[in-house]
Amino acid sequence: MSNTLNRRKALKFLGTPLMLPLGGAAAGSLLTACGGGGDAGTPAMPTASMTSASFTAMAAPSLANPADMAKTLVSSSLTVSFSDNTTQAFSLAYVPFFTTGDQVPDGKGGTLLAGGYVDFAGKPIIDTSVAGKERQFFSDSPDGTSLLKLDNPTVTGIKGKAVFAVVQFEYTTWAQDGKTDMYGRLPSPIAVLTLDQDQATGKLSLVKYHNVDTSPAMGLWITCGASLSPWGTHLSSEEYEPDAFTIASNAQFKAFSKNLFGDETKANVYHYGHLPEVTVNPDGTGTIKKHYCMGRISHELIQVMPDNRTAIMGDDATNGGFFMFVADKEKDLSAGTLYVAKFGAGFSLDPAAAGAPITWIKLGSATSAEIKTLADTLKPADIMDVATTDPADATFTKIWLGGKVQWVRVKAGMDKAAAFLETHRYAALKGGSMAFTKMEGTTVNIKDKVAYSALQNMQSSMVKGNAAWNPDYNITIEKALNAGGVLAHTLSTGQKDSAGTAINSDWVPSVTKTLLVGEDLAAADALGNLANPDKIGAPDNLKFSEKLRTLFIGEDSSYHVNNFLWAYNVDTKVLSRVASMPSGAEATGLGVVDDLNGWTYITSNFQHPGDWGTPLHNVVKATLDPLVRANYKDRFGAQVGYLTGAATSVKLAKIV
Repeated sequence: MSNTLNRRKALKFLGTPLMLPLGGAAAGSLLTACGGGGDAGTPAMPTASMTSASFTAMAAPSLANPADMAKTLVSSSLTVSFSDNTTQAFSLAYVPFFTTGDQVPDGKGGTLLAGGYVDFAGKPIIDTSVAGKERQFFSDSPDGTSLLKLDNPTVTGIKGKAVFAVVQFEYTTWAQDGKTDMYGRLPSPIAVLTLDQDQATGKLSLVKYHNVDTSPAMGLWITCGASLSPWGTHLSSEEYEPDAFTIASNAQFKAFSKNLFGDETKANVYHYGHLPEVTVNPDGTGTIKKHYCMGRISHELIQVMPDNRTAIMGDDATNGGFFMFVADKEKDLSAGTLYVAKFGAGFSLDPAAAGAPITWIKLGSATSAEIKTLADTLKPADIMDVATTDPADATFTKIWLGGKVQWVRVKAGMDKAAAFLETHRYAALKGGSMAFTKMEGTTVNIKDKVAYSALQNMQSSMVKGNAAWNPDYNITIEKALNAGGVLAHTLSTGQKDSAGTAINSDWVPSVTKTLLVGEDLAAADALGNLANPDKIGAPDNLKFSEKLRTLFIGEDSSYHVNNFLWAYNVDTKVLSRVASMPSGAEATGLGVVDDLNGWTYITSNFQHPGDWGTPLHNVVKATLDPLVRANYKDRFGAQVGYLTGAATSVKLAKIV
């Protein structure tokens, strides 16, 4: 498959009214036609500009062709309309940069293991679960990916132009014995890829793989979704922050510490659950820092607004909240103010409903450095008292956390520490609507000033009468919707927090409505799907393309036999299936770059192909398991790549 795909060409996208030359003899005539260097007196010809774009959906794969269910399948197309009333259509395809576990070039004449795990000192972490077959651990779960360029790259061996990708690896599912659970027990690696962009075709080829040294961030804990900041850095994540009050009995965290530091007691629980930021260097290396002032929550995927200061954040948790951070300075997340949303009445799954108003509760202002110092020095009991049964003491506040009730009380003088190190508990104590289940990806539609959040499912803490539900949160549905949905938030200026203080941002979510929902099936269909395969199911990654006016949605579904990548046009309201992941795999690594040296890319990865952990795949498992194993290193490998055009030399520039 990869040899065929490597010959396929990328989409050329009209990012500006005038296209850059493509090179060769045609380039001179094109530049002349655009009025940029022809002979004196040569008339400039008008250009036909893009007016709209639409995707033609592909069908879901079926057992009629099991090979299609066992791989990344792309049989969709993109049609672009121009101002001269003509159209061009392009078939789409998927191109992987690598499969994890491959040996990839290190840019120095050697190779590295793609997705390989290393400890705090940078030494390989070895899987010894099968005697005589010891090998370095590598991830089967690549996730957040950012594609970017730098002004003055210095990487050698580039024939076209150097562009870069940052790729993080969330976890690995099993040791090679297939029995030893490794989830969250290894420090997440993160890599910078140097890619050679062919200027005639847009094709991207891997020329260098660099492991980022994560020791300045004290290692990374379960990195999930990611986004590209407006200033060109990779904003990572650390989800499912470990509970500091039960850490002594947390075997997962002890194993993480052992693999990272060689000592199961050395890792400090308050160093994890924050937001790492990776800066790519011109030589194809990367540096990392961790921001401790953006709340210690289940960070999934944040979105920074065009003001370079305001960030909204998903919270992949039960009894999760909707959070916002407003930085003190542009392009600098190391200091600012943290808020949690309090919802008014009106939350509804009906897209036609008016929506629920949002008030923002200020949790605190801080610098990353001061919270890091608190993290270094404080123990959980220094910050607050926590009880799991009613203490019958009015100084405690009842809250909901992770689906259960607790009672909490902040120690004197510890509000700042509580706000930034015990954010879930503190946000609930302060009255935030800690009601959501698995709020995952976030993204922004700048033109319309609308942000979007994915809810992988709508269960427990959102459902009336559930033990995790609190009616005061104003987030109530009558029954669970396992297939989840996507929320739309109106972004407004002139907003004030709950204390009446002006919020220093013009991009504050003020009203939340439902944009899209999936559909649970009353009984599994013939293939085993538990949710309608022609609608979204458990949305996770979200990215919005301003040029295509399209919201891209990647699934992390236990309800679709194959997870899909969708394109939803916000103008036409048309939802199109764009790609299908290998059965049992989650769609991850979603990114959209409208114009990268004139080309458009959609990055897409997948995780844990052939994960047959639930009855969802009972119908297909026997047929698909050997195919998935053959495709992806006996199910230990997964792919990092991008969607592109299947035809040769596709460009969206149109000269008339």
